[in-house]
Amino acid sequence: MGRWQRNAKVAFIGSHGIRKTTAAHGFANAMQRAGRSVEYGREVVRDNPLGINEGATGEAQLWVLVSQVRQELMLAPKAEVLVLDRGVMDNYAYYFRACGGDDRFAVAPLVEEWSKTYDLVIRLHPDVDLSSDGVRSTSDEFRTEIEHILDSHLGDFIEEQRLVDVQASEIGDGYDWWPIAERLAALVQEPLFADGVPKRRPIRRRQPMRSADSQLRFGDKS
Repeated sequence: MGRWQRNAKVAFIGSHGIRKTTAAHGFANAMQRAGRSVEYGREVVRDNPLGINEGATGEAQLWVLVSQVRQELMLAPKAEVLVLDRGVMDNYAYYFRACGGDDRFAVAPLVEEWSKTYDLVIRLHPDVDLSSDGVRSTSDEFRTEIEHILDSHLGDFIEEQRLVDVQASEIGDGYDWWPIAERLAALVQEPLFADGVPKRRPIRRRQPMRSADSQLRFGDKS
């Protein structure tokens, strides 16, 4: 079989400083090794002209949220798989905090509907220390606030079937992405490997990955 009949979208979400970018690149590479075309959507907050981190206003985080949707609209048609460093769900958490716990611009319905466009969401949990990159905050309190908001609202946006939980400390160069790639292929009901691509998987395996559904077990990385 050839190209997938419809394009898929995968978002890596969570607070900052939890190896989302490393994870998203690792998964994108796995999909390319399977012979699938891939587009990558980077974290748009770094382009925000209105300010970021703890001092960001509701307007600043609204800019990020709208820019996230705009980026996805632009990139999604270009490849079989769009891999995203963030989604609207975690951007909503930053927005909600910046608005003082109030949905000032009534974006929750948009986030709820847009969340349905993700075929798979991988949430990374912050069990690693924050380190300075010169851009994002190094405040543990700020990161914890974002995680608590995400804990409270994520279930409103993403059902268990499309959600996978991974500890940030598990992410590294040797992480086995194939179980998540297989999960994505199953959800979109398409073969993982393109025609002519050897169906080879890494020999070394990590511990089974935890899913939001405790009955679902996978082999092994975000």
